Amino acid sequence: MLITPAYAQAAGAGGDTNSMLMSLLPFALIFVIMYFLILRPQQKKVKEHADLVKNVRRGDTIVTQGGLVGKVTKVVDDDQVEFEIADGVRVRQMRQMITGVRTKGEPAKADAKDDKKDEKAAS
Repeated sequence: MLITPAYAQAAGAGGDTNSMLMSLLPFALIFVIMYFLILRPQQKKVKEHADLVKNVRRGDTIVTQGGLVGKVTKVVDDDQVEFEIADGVRVRQMRQMITGVRTKGEPAKADAKDDKKDEKAAS
């Protein structure tokens, strides 16, 4: 009765703003955590894949998303490469479908085992 209604309403409005800010704080915190745990690593992975695909050159051994392994014989343009999967069998592939690159000097692990077996058999 001693406080007028207008003064009482103004005093309560300041507290509502503070409580609204405190209720939005957990959402902001969740967004920050999701950014560092999910979005940032994914962006880094996409950038690494783009660099990998951009640097493919003739003579590299590549692995496609379909599981084909072949040697690049020709870089057709910015979007396609041509690679050989067997003697005389050449395939054109979109660069974005390449998942891995094994350079000229990097032997495949299974091939190294086969080479050792061939050397023992020849001896």
